[in-house]
Formats: sequence, C-alpha cells, structure tokens
Amino acid sequence: MSEQETRITQLEEVIMHQAKTIDELSDQLTAQWKVVEETRYKLERLVERFMTLEEETAEAPANTRPPHY
Repeated sequence: MSEQETRITQLEEVIMHQAKTIDELSDQLTAQWKVVEETRYKLERLVERFMTLEEETAEAPANTRPPHY
C-alpha cells in the first residue's frame, strides 16, 4: 500500500470515529433534553399547585384564640 493510500485510510478511520462520537453525543443531548422538558413540566405543575394552595390559605380565616381563653 502506498503512503498516500495509508494516509487516506487513516483519515477515513478518524472520520468514522468522529461520526460515531457525534452520533453518541447527539443521542445523549436528546436524552438530556427530554429530562429538561420533563423537569420543566413538573415544575410548572408544582408552581400551579403551590399557587392554588396559597390562594386557599389566603382565603382561610385567621387562626385566632377562641373567646374562652
């Protein structure tokens, strides 16, 4: 095999390795994005729940001592 053929083969190997790495990183990024979206959705639900509880608490009568104390 000539020197030029050897270099081309080495470059092809490097490109294939880089393509595999890019695919793996893309898969990881996709998985992490799903986690971010799930976390965002859960946070939005928790905020809504908290706001509802806060409104209910604000409407509740004040906790005062009964008149016989």
